Order: sequence, then structure tokens, then C-alpha cells
Amino acid sequence: MTTNNPGSKRDQSEINETSAAIVEKPAEKSGFVKNVGYVGFATFISRIFGLLREQTFAGLFGAGIFTDAFNAAFKIPNLLRDLFAEGALSSAFVPIFSEYKSVRSEQETRDLANIVVSTLITIIGVICVCGIVFSEDIVRYMAPGFENTPGKTELTVLMTKIMFPFLILVAVAAVFMGMLNSYGRFFIPAFAPTLFNLGMIISGFSVCYVFKYMGYEPIVGMAAGVLIGGSMQMGVQYRSLKKLGYAFKFRLSLKHEGLRRIVKLMVPATVGLAATQINVFVNTWLASQLADGAISYLNYSFRLMQLPIGIFGVAISSVTLPLISSQIARGEKDKLSETITSSLSLVFLLTIPATFGLMFLKDPIISLLYEHGRFGRADTINTGYALLGYSVGLFGYSAVKILAPVFYAFNETRIPVIASISSVICNIILNFILIKNYSYFGLALATSITMILNFTILFVFIKLRIRAIAVKRIAASFIKITLASAIMGVFLFYLYDGIFIHTKAMFFGFDTLYNFFCLSVLIPLGIFILFNLGEKLKVEEVNTLSAVLKEKTKRVLNTLTNLNKTE
Repeated sequence: MTTNNPGSKRDQSEINETSAAIVEKPAEKSGFVKNVGYVGFATFISRIFGLLREQTFAGLFGAGIFTDAFNAAFKIPNLLRDLFAEGALSSAFVPIFSEYKSVRSEQETRDLANIVVSTLITIIGVICVCGIVFSEDIVRYMAPGFENTPGKTELTVLMTKIMFPFLILVAVAAVFMGMLNSYGRFFIPAFAPTLFNLGMIISGFSVCYVFKYMGYEPIVGMAAGVLIGGSMQMGVQYRSLKKLGYAFKFRLSLKHEGLRRIVKLMVPATVGLAATQINVFVNTWLASQLADGAISYLNYSFRLMQLPIGIFGVAISSVTLPLISSQIARGEKDKLSETITSSLSLVFLLTIPATFGLMFLKDPIISLLYEHGRFGRADTINTGYALLGYSVGLFGYSAVKILAPVFYAFNETRIPVIASISSVICNIILNFILIKNYSYFGLALATSITMILNFTILFVFIKLRIRAIAVKRIAASFIKITLASAIMGVFLFYLYDGIFIHTKAMFFGFDTLYNFFCLSVLIPLGIFILFNLGEKLKVEEVNTLSAVLKEKTKRVLNTLTNLNKTE
């Protein structure tokens, strides 16, 4: 029997709306994962070229005096870049720019961008001049142990002077990245660092020889390569913005309302996002007083860490920040809590398996990537120890990149500052404790523990602010993923160390080929094991990721089928 009263129609309408929302939710999640995939893919390409850059370093210069000098010199402008030009600037700029884009005119939005870029060029230009003038004092303070090796401090000072203008290039590039992300353009900003790495690689085989001909150490050419790569990174993003109708015009207006709001957020954001960079600075200072090569071992291993951090942590953060900013502006609390919950669960799914992979397969990975030229077997072993320490905190590094910007999107600056200061204090204490018995491994481990602490503090306070965040779901995902990853890691290590090692003689001393063979088999096998265990343990993010991958595979197959039919 059918009822035709108005109440039933209303109920049916509500049911339809509810059903639509249920259908929409996985679709939204799938779209989020797809955007993360685009950024992750572009970042993967960038990180691969970053590893090729490190291979160039390792092959040409090994791990010793010259690479220690370059790494220390590069860390000085790089530290300022991470503190001001990228992390803090992006966290402060994107929410304000996204707001302008939503509620203001296009002209007002572009004026804001021009004022921010012009202000950065002016202020950072002054910082660069000061940095160049006082570079000797900076180097002697940052790496006092270099005085024990003749010429090491002087070489570091020279390269510091050359690389300081890199700050301007990367700061402007960071603004361009934020603008493109706000316009829903994620691929080009994520791909842009590839050109930076490419510029460095080209310099390794060209500019270095020019400087050698001029009477300088060849590695000085890599310092010039930093400027070449930085220009390429900035240029490709500006070209993309020009296609959207943006054209830079120098304009200073220190009283501009939008600029003042960005600065107000940026100052505490600098402190809030500074934990990793300050910790790396402290590590460098202490490592400079250890044996030659310690800084290089830490640097090579941290570069390896940057691969999963960039592919997963940065990719998710790049997609999440504009989304969270718009959800906060619209007051969409339920969507906001779901975005944060899904982002953290996805970070765990992608970084925890990477942690176990790096731990158990560190030897073939480092050997394949670095063990060439002047980088020997002992360097591989020592870099592996450093990587072991760093990999423990991989999920913490990545999760902080998700949570810290959330507070700035809320215009909340106090909590990230507290978390950052607490982490720095903890790192310094642990460094002095662990370095005595564990040398540079202790420094790497201290940094990992510190980042886990940073994440824990941020998560506790974000839960207090957004009570709808599904803690039980996040905790369950973390435990299940850790269990699956541990099983995967142990199995892969057993295969590598117990079975594959006996096939090494078949490669007649070609270790690179052997390591490539091992990893080309073990990594896909590990992913297969992880996905199967994840499905059996009912990890929601595994199912979502599997669905996206199946859809992409189906599209590719359909495209190939259609091409065959056309032919």
C-alpha cells in the first residue's frame, strides 16, 4: 500500500539527500587521493633527480672534506629557506591568498601577490647582502670543527657567499607555488624542484670543470649550480602563472592589510615549523666536531629520507592546506575533521611501510644509489647507520607537515610554537646524551624522537580543538599498518639476507646490477604483501588507494584498447 502524504515525500527527499552524501563522500576521498597522487608522482620525479644529484656528488666528490664543506655551506641558506621562504611562508600565505581569491576581486588578489613578492625580494635581498658580508663569522660559528682541517673553513665561506642569493629565488618560488596550489594547479609546483636538481646535475659535469680551470676547487661549481637550479625552479612556475593571466609588477606597500596578516601569521609560523631545521643545524654543529665524513653521512641519509617525505608528506600537505583553508572559511567542521583524519591515516599508510623498507633494505638502497666513484663500501655502511636513526621518525616528519599548517589556517599560532620549542629543547638534550656512545647515529635518532614528540603535541591539541577527529580510527590504522609493515619488512629482509645474497656471485662482481635486481624484485613484492595484509586487516585507506589504482589501470587499458581499434 502506498502513502501519498507530504511527510512521506519529505522523508524520501531526506533519504535521497543522505544517500547522495554517502555516495559523494567516497568520491571526494577518491578525488583527494588522486590529487595527492598527481603531486606525489611529480614529487617522486623530483626526488629521483635529487638522488641522481646526490649520486653526482658521491661519484665526483665522495664523502669527505669537500662534501662536508659544501653541505655545511648549503645548510646556511637552506636553513633560512626552510624557516622563512618555504614552510612558514606557505603556511601563512596560502590561507590569506585563498581567502582573497574567494571573496575579493581578481585585481585585489593579484595586487596581494605582487606586494608579497616585492616585499620578499627587498627584505631577503638585504639578508643576502648581510649574509655575504658576515659569511666567515657565520661559518666559524656553525662549523667550528672545520678549523682543524686546513682550508676547509675558507672553502665553506666561499661557497656560502655564492649560494646566499639562492634565498631570493626559492622565496619567490614558494609564493608562486602557493598561488598555483590555490588555483588548483598542483603538478607544476611539485615538478619544479626537478629542474633545480637538473641544474645541479648539469653543473656537476660542466660548471665544476670551469671553476677548476679558473683555479678553484671543482666543488665550487656545484655552489654556482644551486643558483642555476633555483632560477629554473622559479622560472617554470612563473611561466605557469602567466598562462593564468598573472604578470609580476614590483610594488611595495608595507601597510597593505593582506601583507600585515601574512606577516602576523608568518612570524610564529617560522618558529612553529622550525623544529626540523633547527635540529638539523644543531646536528651539523655537533657533527662538525666528529671525524671527517660525519656531516656527509647524515646528509646522504637525510636526502634518502626526503624521498618518502616529499612523495607522501609534502604531497598530502600541498593538497590538504588549500582544502582545509576553504573548509574553515566555510565553517564545514565535519568535512574538516574528515580531511584531517583521512590525511593522517593516509600519511601512516604511506610512510610507515617506507620506514621498515628503509630499515631492512638500507644496504642495497644506499649501495645502488651512492656506492660509485669515491664513495666506498665503508661509506655505505656508515650512511646506513645514520639512515637507521632517521627512518624511525619518518611518520612524525610527515605528520607534522599536515598538522602544523592546520593551526595557522585557524589563525592559531601558540600551539605550534610550544610544540616546536619543546622539540628543539628535547633534541639538544638527546643529542648531548646520545652522541657520546652512538656518534652520528645518536644525532639522527635524537632528531627522529624529537619529531615524534612534535607530532604528538600537535595531535593532542588539534583533537582538543576539533573533537570530531576520529582518534580511534587513526589509532587503529596506525597499529594495523605498523603490524603489516613489520611483517613485510622482516619477510623482505629474510629474502634479501637469507636467499638473494647467495645469487650475488651470478652477477660477476657487478654490484650495481645485483642491487638493482634485488630492489626491483623486493620493492614490488613488499607493496603486494602490504596491500594484501592491509585488505585482510581492513585498513580503509588501503581500499581507497586500491580503488583509485584500479580505476587508473582500467583507464589506461581502455585507452590502449581504443588505440588498437583505431589502428
